[in-house]
Amino acid sequence: MAIDKLTTRGSERSPDSTGHGAIVLGRHGEPALSRRVRLTSDGYRRWWGTYEEVGLLEGQVAPEGLKAFARGAYAIFCSTRPRSIETARALAGDKPFVEDPLFVEAPLPPPHFSPFWKFSPRTWGVIARLWWWLFDHHEGQETLAEAKVRAKAAAKSLDEMAQGGRDILVTAHGFFNGMIGWELKRLGWKLVKDGGFKYWAARRFEKR
Repeated sequence: MAIDKLTTRGSERSPDSTGHGAIVLGRHGEPALSRRVRLTSDGYRRWWGTYEEVGLLEGQVAPEGLKAFARGAYAIFCSTRPRSIETARALAGDKPFVEDPLFVEAPLPPPHFSPFWKFSPRTWGVIARLWWWLFDHHEGQETLAEAKVRAKAAAKSLDEMAQGGRDILVTAHGFFNGMIGWELKRLGWKLVKDGGFKYWAARRFEKR
């Protein structure tokens, strides 16, 4: 995985020889795809497929706080999805960052409801996540058990990368960022700032 290969990225500050830096898990900016529609389950499946392929809506301004953290970060990671890559680019500027499939969002295949039922993409997202989480509905995609293994691997890699006082930034996806955060807590990290789940939101973790 690319995260394991990154060993020499620069930082605007010299890392300390002891302790850990901060890990910030940020969500991507707003994608260029409207949520103001009502869809059947099949319609949502197609909508999500498009969502995975589009970049960010034009005209957004990246938060200055995240840009400042990116400038001082030892390493910046994003997933391989366009919305995540463009978010990393907006925050990193000319600084290099790593695209890694380790950070892609957990799948959201909706259950097969009657065409009578039409919901917004936001509602379908909640339904699909519940079916995936509670009933292991994955349609041949990543299972919950597999996603948990991936989140644990991501957290372990970030924990190791942050040793020596190195700050790490991840610009990825809302739910899987949450799964990584749970695993970071298992490794002794504490959530010190919670920005929620909105676009451009971020959670900061520290380890004393």
